[in-house]
Amino acid sequence: MNSLTYRHTATMPSLVKSAWVNRELIYQLSRRDLLARYKGSLIGLAWSFISPMFVLGVYTLFFTEVFHVRWPSMEVGGKGQYATALFAGLIIYTFLADCITQGTRLVTDNASYVTKVVFPLEILPWVSSLTATYHALASLAVLAAFSLIFSGHVASTFLLFPAVLMPLALLSTAMGWLFASLGVYVRDVGQATSLITIALLYTSPVFFPLDHVSPGMRSLMVLNPLTFLIEQARNVLLWNRGPDWFGLAVYVAGCFIVCWLAYVWFQRTRGGFIDVL
Repeated sequence: MNSLTYRHTATMPSLVKSAWVNRELIYQLSRRDLLARYKGSLIGLAWSFISPMFVLGVYTLFFTEVFHVRWPSMEVGGKGQYATALFAGLIIYTFLADCITQGTRLVTDNASYVTKVVFPLEILPWVSSLTATYHALASLAVLAAFSLIFSGHVASTFLLFPAVLMPLALLSTAMGWLFASLGVYVRDVGQATSLITIALLYTSPVFFPLDHVSPGMRSLMVLNPLTFLIEQARNVLLWNRGPDWFGLAVYVAGCFIVCWLAYVWFQRTRGGFIDVL
């Protein structure tokens, strides 16, 4: 029997069960990936805070001091107000973009798990999402410190950010399953991800408010899965507003469906990985 026709369990309960049963393994692999990323550096994990701090500092310098750009919806233009709005959007974008980019290599870079040992391959996208969550939280800490220093306060709704992060993690995990499988069979997908992430960046309101684009462009941008989450992230992190709970509930439901469909795709195609690798 052709291994590509082999069927692994792909039900919604099996998706949840796999993540729960292997939660310790997911944590250990995520920890290993984080430590490996900074292996050999003098300050190690501190780079995960220094890098976003440097990026936010550069944005503040150029957009505030050089270009004197203001975020239109911010009535009080505190120092670095445009940079914080931009940075909040980039936290959301970077999370998904990193998971898509890494997704194409999840299986190919771990070929030994496919060919030599019995290993729950389906947990690899959870690993990349957990790693991305760590970096998002590090960036969030930098944003909170920046807001406190330059504005004198942090939004009272700041701690509601996990409500925005959860559907983003689900969506990123789904993209991990999809691109991990495609990356095995179609190696060109790895090159295409740079184009996909660029398109996601420039068709989402990272650099400007959604209500400041033309109606036609806005209709296109609302189709971008990042648009709603970026708007909600700014609400809770900067504007001191609660999120759109109904919208988030619908979004989470949609992400669960997308997550399950991507999981089904991965489980249905993983049988052929060993033939290709």
